[in-house]
Amino acid sequence: MRDLLLTLSRQAWLRNWMEDSSTAQRFTSRFVAGRTLDQALKVCHKLQSEGILATLDHLGENVTSVEESHLSRDAYLKALSGIAGGHLVGTTISVKLTQLGLDVSGSHCRENMRALAERAGKHNMGVEIDMESSEYVDRTLAIARDLHADFGNVRAVIQAYLYRSAGDIDQLCREQIPVRLCKGAYSEPESVAYPVKADVDASYALLMRKLFERGKDPAIATHDETLIRKAMEIARGLGLSSQTFEFQMLYGIRRNLQKEIVRRGYRLRLYVPYGEAWFPYFMRRLAERPANLWFIVRNLLRA
Repeated sequence: MRDLLLTLSRQAWLRNWMEDSSTAQRFTSRFVAGRTLDQALKVCHKLQSEGILATLDHLGENVTSVEESHLSRDAYLKALSGIAGGHLVGTTISVKLTQLGLDVSGSHCRENMRALAERAGKHNMGVEIDMESSEYVDRTLAIARDLHADFGNVRAVIQAYLYRSAGDIDQLCREQIPVRLCKGAYSEPESVAYPVKADVDASYALLMRKLFERGKDPAIATHDETLIRKAMEIARGLGLSSQTFEFQMLYGIRRNLQKEIVRRGYRLRLYVPYGEAWFPYFMRRLAERPANLWFIVRNLLRA
């Protein structure tokens, strides 16, 4: 099922039909905050009232021209202004580098990212540089390092299912670059990634401990309740305060668990996606957790 959904996420005909469908909007609203920035900011305000932090993600990836990359950059600049104007303290943005032109021009991508990091810095905000498939890891981390050196307000993302991630985390910890740890949501060959869930979970637990022992402001991004409880256990064993790290989850997923994390006094940040180009993101969320698919089916049957 996972491989099928990931394959469907790359089908242009299905994406075009879904993103233009009024019916599709009914069942994506659980996972996508809206199509406009204003809709996403309203969600952020609601989360803030519940004691939950937010990261705005303007959906999109793999642009094919410099002009498109500038449109993505400008959308994020607008988002930063909206966050500042709305007094959404602690809210950040999450950016995919292919959305800012990494496939088109490395230099243009760097310029776009520098503009975002600089603007965010002026408002005392952070920027999370999302990780994409394995072919982008080296280029993504190189840009994250450069921006950290210049602005000090970026967080890199490491995917636990890649064999190389332990070495990457060791290096990022040495440089005191904050890390968001996730499992990984792309279809990768066995030559670069663990194919078995149990091995991915074991890798995640190991990397999580490294971040707690040596990392700066680590973010534990998972909906896996076993790993969340493991994180709490490791933190207690190391004598860490509940506010020295944060959990990160996706908007609309495991909402009862989100409430429990906040109730227990831990910092929680939700990834709040918005925009017209929601289809690939939505399909990867279904692939990550089949229960999400059955949620959609049940709602369609009720219609």
